[in-house]
Amino acid sequence: MPQSLFTSVKSMELENLETIRYGSTDGVAEICLNRPEIKNAVNSTMWRELEFCLDDFASDADKKVLVVTGAGGAFCSGADLSDRSRTVDPPMHRMRKVGEVALKLHRLAKPTIAKVPGIAAGAGCNLAFGCDLIVASDNARFSEIFIKRGLSLDFGGSWLLPRLIGLHKAKELAFFGEVIPAAKALELGLVNRVVGPEELDRVVDEWAQELTLAPPLALSLSKAMLNDSFSMTMAEALEQEARSQAVNLVAEDAVEAIAAFKEKRKPVFKGR
Repeated sequence: MPQSLFTSVKSMELENLETIRYGSTDGVAEICLNRPEIKNAVNSTMWRELEFCLDDFASDADKKVLVVTGAGGAFCSGADLSDRSRTVDPPMHRMRKVGEVALKLHRLAKPTIAKVPGIAAGAGCNLAFGCDLIVASDNARFSEIFIKRGLSLDFGGSWLLPRLIGLHKAKELAFFGEVIPAAKALELGLVNRVVGPEELDRVVDEWAQELTLAPPLALSLSKAMLNDSFSMTMAEALEQEARSQAVNLVAEDAVEAIAAFKEKRKPVFKGR
């Protein structure tokens, strides 16, 4: 019997995940979408497990940075349109649940990095674009393929694309569903770095490790301000900067940063 997308994730256990490999080392957590036989297409089980992993990462103070990637040389080919459980829930309810997962990714207070080894299409494309930073292999390809499936944008694409590349370019990607090679994605500003396949793990590991050493409070506040910036006036942004900096200035991390500078050593930040 197909399982509803609304099945509770509270009782899940990390060792029982079926479609995702999830773990952490030295403060860096990794979600690896793991259905390589169909390029990591997302079925209802993967949506639930993705939500579970995002909740776990958000609540665990020892996990400071999240890397999202895919197994088998692909990132994610989008929703699994052959998933029989798609017919269990009403379409509007199902899509609202998918939207909740997108919001959980967006609202994470800690930094996220998409490591894209290959195709990222549809919801998989917007899963990558929803991360704070994107490092792609030069084998990677991106496509807002929805229009070719008789569908409109989802998983936050209608919000993300105009902010990443401007309204007209966003419409071009949405209207035509073109497959964009990694080099073109870099040119458009959709990704941060494009590297050779053999360098992808190293570059992402270096960025992730560097971010684990950054001051968590200041990093979180900067992320929140940047995410909110498009809905604010300059005056409102300056007020938010003032409030955030007032918090930082009385925090232990700022004291530690000054002490480390004077002592010519690397600071050790604790997020308080």
